[in-house]
Amino acid sequence: VIRIDCANIEPTDRGFMAELARAVGGADRDLLGRMAGMASRVILALDTYEAFRISDPWIRQSLLPGLPANVRAVIVGREPPSIAWFGSLGWSGALSVLDLGPLDEQNAIQLLRASGLSAAAAAGVNRVARGYPLALRVAAAGRVDPTLHEAGAPRALEELAARYLEQADDTTRLVLEAASVVRRVTPSLLAAMLPEAAPRDALERLQALPFVRSAPDGLVIHPTLREAIATRLNTKDRALHLRYRQAAWRLLREEVRGAPVSDLWRYTADMLYLIENPIVREAFFPAAGQLYAVEPALSTDRAAVLETIARHEASESAAIAHAWLERAPATFRVVRDREGVVAGFYQVFEVKAFAGRAWPDDPVTTRWRGHLRDDPVRPGDLVLCSRRMLDRERGEAPGPLQAAVFLDVKRLYMELRPRLRRIYWGAYNALDFLPALGPLGFVAVPAADGLVDGRPFRTLMLDFGPGSVDEWLARVAAAELGLNQEDLLDVSARELVIGDDRVPLTRLEFDLLRYLILREGKAVPRTDLLADVWGYSYAGDSNVIEVAVRSLRRKLGERSGSLETVRGIGYRYRRG
Repeated sequence: VIRIDCANIEPTDRGFMAELARAVGGADRDLLGRMAGMASRVILALDTYEAFRISDPWIRQSLLPGLPANVRAVIVGREPPSIAWFGSLGWSGALSVLDLGPLDEQNAIQLLRASGLSAAAAAGVNRVARGYPLALRVAAAGRVDPTLHEAGAPRALEELAARYLEQADDTTRLVLEAASVVRRVTPSLLAAMLPEAAPRDALERLQALPFVRSAPDGLVIHPTLREAIATRLNTKDRALHLRYRQAAWRLLREEVRGAPVSDLWRYTADMLYLIENPIVREAFFPAAGQLYAVEPALSTDRAAVLETIARHEASESAAIAHAWLERAPATFRVVRDREGVVAGFYQVFEVKAFAGRAWPDDPVTTRWRGHLRDDPVRPGDLVLCSRRMLDRERGEAPGPLQAAVFLDVKRLYMELRPRLRRIYWGAYNALDFLPALGPLGFVAVPAADGLVDGRPFRTLMLDFGPGSVDEWLARVAAAELGLNQEDLLDVSARELVIGDDRVPLTRLEFDLLRYLILREGKAVPRTDLLADVWGYSYAGDSNVIEVAVRSLRRKLGERSGSLETVRGIGYRYRRG
């Protein structure tokens, strides 16, 4: 049996294959060949699969079809399979779905007896827990109120969590509440959130609890109970709940700067967990099954794509879409419904994918390329273009199809980090989305707007920053937690804001100042600035940093002292 815990790996094909290599004990590239020779029957078990839903299409379309004949896959999660597993293009003929309900009375009591309870006590506990394994463990760990047995399972679990906390000693309760606001628990996180507690003692208290397990990157409280405890804390003391999250954010931002590339996903997931914005949380970790599946367009999908275009596009826009379909069919991804029928499509591609090749005659992407020339990214950075999205029935109108597309785009975010720098997205109604997307960093780009078929076609852009997706998520979390340190910067306008004055910044000046602000109080080496802001691996005796710093100090005026020179190292930002 090869067990992969999807909660602990980056939800991309890259992350999965790296974990599979560790699991089968080989670093060679022919991992599937190794599995073929391991035994006459190999079970590949994917646990906590809901955490990997963002890359569900890759599992279905690439991994499973390539498994050797001796391998069977068992996929376990808290959500049923997405609709794409069924229908004409799914796995319905080779798929068995088992709903695991609560334990029957005999097995529930056997589990409780194994925990040391008497037969009478076990029967009393099960009347409350009603066979649900997590509820059984929580109820067995504390004194049970028999009046709870009339409650449904979710409500009973919330009540059990509350009763457990009430019965726990003060220190255990404090530690458990703090631990419930983070995705994983480490000694350093506990020390940051509970500076007065003894870290080793706090960790040992958590390890002793029946609903806490050890993971490769820390301790994990069972998700259902973690959510119940965090919700209770947020209701009881919202300020304390926020303070714990703020302390966790500060520590994660400090630790991620020195983390190896192999650990970046863990910190990304930690940051995501601190964000309560539903657009971000649902896009990366959807709470329930999607109504649609998004997949690369096949040649057999061409007629459906053309029909959707004919339904909703006027002559000029339709001609542009046809040109893209002829020259670059790989840029199209289709959205399928439960029966496998194409319900819509969207276009997405990297700018560099067309380097040196003729683009279709498209005024929208021409304007995007012009904006990119005027406001360039660093060498080696990647830029995505999301050119068009159409629902077969609704056209551009919002609906569940768009939610499926946004989820697919976030999968690309994960695949392309840490080199993804920017994404352009266009639509006639793009500005209608700005109230929701603005807090996430999207800005309107009037310079890229223009008429298509006599109607204004709008552009929104998200610039992730030199630190790519991880920096963007850190900014979103900081703003939500009230820790936004960019008091000097208007991010959307790329201007300094000093009192009532606004001063325009060049792209490099903006990136340099933001980079230092996000590392407030830290001495940042010149080598880091050259690599992360300029994109240079080596610049010799170049003085590009000094030139940019001098220019920034002039523009900062009376606040120029915020940019400090750290001799022999580099520069530091201190809030003035």
